[in-house]
Amino acid sequence: MNDEDTRVAGAVRLAIPDIARAVDAIVASLAKQGEVIYVGAGTSGRLGVLDASEMPPTFGVPPELFRAVIAGGDTALRLAVEGAEDDEAAGRRDVGAVIRERDVVVGISASGRAPYVLGGLSAGERAGAVTVGITCNAGSALARSVSIPIVVDVGPEIIAGSSRLKAGTATKLVLNMLSTGAMVRSGRTRDDLMVDMHASNAKLRERAIGIVRAEAGIDESEARRRLEAAEWSVREALDRQR
Repeated sequence: MNDEDTRVAGAVRLAIPDIARAVDAIVASLAKQGEVIYVGAGTSGRLGVLDASEMPPTFGVPPELFRAVIAGGDTALRLAVEGAEDDEAAGRRDVGAVIRERDVVVGISASGRAPYVLGGLSAGERAGAVTVGITCNAGSALARSVSIPIVVDVGPEIIAGSSRLKAGTATKLVLNMLSTGAMVRSGRTRDDLMVDMHASNAKLRERAIGIVRAEAGIDESEARRRLEAAEWSVREALDRQR
């Protein structure tokens, strides 16, 4: 398995030009108060939910800026909802309920054939939104139908058809690049620092203190004092000392 996994990063590298195009489209959308909607089924859908759910605490953005639509709804996060990915009409309905022209819809399907995902993308196209597809199948309907196809050819899985393996790893890497690249480009970091993160627990408050200490050249107690005065906003604590 590890030998096969070493192929994933190289396959993603080949897709970087298309990933960059998708980041450009997302940045342009966010500049127009648009949103990003991930749509997927099974493992692909869960990875979309994972990426979207981490945007608010990491970058301090509202939860609706990146949202995920998954076949079978919240139940499918923990349990397989048989047949949900085959419901193209449900995909059109679920994405159609939230999509707008200024948004970007990202369809995620390793095979590129999941009807639910294709339905969601068709709703995005109908709304005039930019459509992006993440797949491991270059000849798939998804790759042919979107404005920006991101094809990561990871080759056959060590267990035939088990797309939670290399395909899932590749999908996670691409989603990392799309969301993180868009947030950096949109000014949600300072150099490599998460200055807009929500310091909502002890671990993150310690991280915030470390950032302010290092950037401001002050001791721990002064960093804590500035953060408390700034209601634990790292950006505000750093800006106040300038």
